[in-house]
Amino acid sequence: MANGLKTALLLGLLSGLLLVIGEVAGGANGLMIAFVLAAVMNLGSYWFSDKIVLRMYKAQEVGPGHPLYQMTERLARQASLPMPKVYIIPDSSPNAFATGRNPEHAAVAATQGILQVLSDAELEGVIAHELAHVKHRDILISSVAATIAAAIMMAGRMAMYAGMFGGRDDREGQSNPIAMLAMIILAPIAAMLIQGAISRSREFAADAGAARITGNPYGLADALRKIEAVAKRVPLDANPATAHMFIMMPFSGGGLMSLFSTHPPTEARIAALLGTTR
Repeated sequence: MANGLKTALLLGLLSGLLLVIGEVAGGANGLMIAFVLAAVMNLGSYWFSDKIVLRMYKAQEVGPGHPLYQMTERLARQASLPMPKVYIIPDSSPNAFATGRNPEHAAVAATQGILQVLSDAELEGVIAHELAHVKHRDILISSVAATIAAAIMMAGRMAMYAGMFGGRDDREGQSNPIAMLAMIILAPIAAMLIQGAISRSREFAADAGAARITGNPYGLADALRKIEAVAKRVPLDANPATAHMFIMMPFSGGGLMSLFSTHPPTEARIAALLGTTR
C-alpha cells in the first residue's frame, strides 16, 4: 500500500476512534472541549516548533561558507524546495532532524557527531531524508495525528473522572459501564498505536524520497546502519517529546514497546530502501 494512502487511512481510523470514544464516554460537549484543548496545544507546537526545538538542543545556525549548508543547498535545489535554514547541534551522538511549519519556514539540523562519522554520500542521504520530510509536509501530518490522539486521551481522562464522580444520564438510560471502562483503557492505547503507525509510515516515505532526491539509496542505507551502531555507544540525550523528529530514535524499546515506536526497525528501512533499486 502506498504510504500516502496508508497515512490517510490511519488518520481516518484515528478520527473514527475519536468519534467512538466521544459517543461512549459521553458527550459532544466533553469531546469538543478535549479536541479544542488538544488543538490549541498542538497548533502552538506546530507553529513554533522550529524555535522551541532548536533552542532546546542549543542548535547553532551556519551560513553559506559551511559544508553542510552547501550540501543542503544543492540537495534542496534537486528536491525543488526553498533553501531551509541549517543548524549544527553540539552533540557527539550522530543524528539529525527537520522542523518548521512548511517548506518556506523549514530548518534542517544535524549533530556534530553525524558530521564526524558519516561519509559525504551517507550524509547526503540523511539530509535528503530530512528534506523529504519537509517536501511531504510531515510536520503538519504529525501535528494533526498528535492533536487527534491527544484529544482521545483527554476525552478518556474526562470520562474516567466523570465515572468516578457520577456519570451522565442518557435519555435512553444509563451508559454501559463496561463499555465505558473498556473505552477509557483501550482507546488511548489504540490512539498511541495508530499515531506510531502513521509516524513509521512517514519515515518509510522520507527514506524513499531521499533515494529519489539523491539517486542513490545506498548512501542512506549505509548511514542508517552506521548511525544505529554509533548511537548505541554514544546515545543522544533527547527529550522524549521530540524524539520522533530525529532520523533515528535516540532510544528504543524491544518487544511490545516496538509497536509504539515512531520509527521502523533499521533493517526494515534498509530493506525497503534497497528494494527500490530492483
